[in-house]
Amino acid sequence: MTLLTELHYHPPAALFAALINADGLLIEAHEHYRKQTYRNRCLIRTAQGVQPLTVPVLDGNRAEKVSVSEIEIDYRQNWIHRHWRTLQTAYGNSPYFEYYADYLHDIYAQKPGRLFDLNLQFLQLLLKCFRLPLPVQLTTEYHAHYPAQPSAENNSLSTSPPAVADRRDWLTPKAASTSPKPDTPAASALVRPYPQVFGPGFEPGLSVLDLLFSQGPAAGRFLQ
Repeated sequence: MTLLTELHYHPPAALFAALINADGLLIEAHEHYRKQTYRNRCLIRTAQGVQPLTVPVLDGNRAEKVSVSEIEIDYRQNWIHRHWRTLQTAYGNSPYFEYYADYLHDIYAQKPGRLFDLNLQFLQLLLKCFRLPLPVQLTTEYHAHYPAQPSAENNSLSTSPPAVADRRDWLTPKAASTSPKPDTPAASALVRPYPQVFGPGFEPGLSVLDLLFSQGPAAGRFLQ
């Protein structure tokens, strides 16, 4: 099964739980950009509670009419400094922050011009961190729907397209998100509680960085 998803900025850990049983990853590269989603933001936990980190984009007012692969990052704002300082403050004392910090910082330092390129570089790094050597492909055109199974009209294994699990917009930072479709796993059930830097209690739905900084190479054991 190939998992189809949009690109996120430091996505929730649930995405990687879903990838464990996938045979490949298909990235949506031709959708129109959508604001107020994980495409340009992530959620982390600080001493003050859950906090969003948002990558500013140019022409935000017309962004939803632009292809997601063409959205440019607004470097007129000093957002990299703010994000990095926040990550250091929140996770500087976590067991594995220093282990991964340089790899993350190197990507920030490159200042990719487009949000799509930034997110893709972070995704490729995170796949390595979780030891998920999945083939990654980009869509060549936009399709509103993908078949969950290969077409019954073609039984040839050599020519049938692979099954696609459409997980676009499955993960959302909106508090009042809609219920998942019947065949879509609930994100909250895919990540087992793990010790987080700040408590009390376990906060689900955070960026995968929270899990990675806490558990390091053992992070995969908390993905169902």
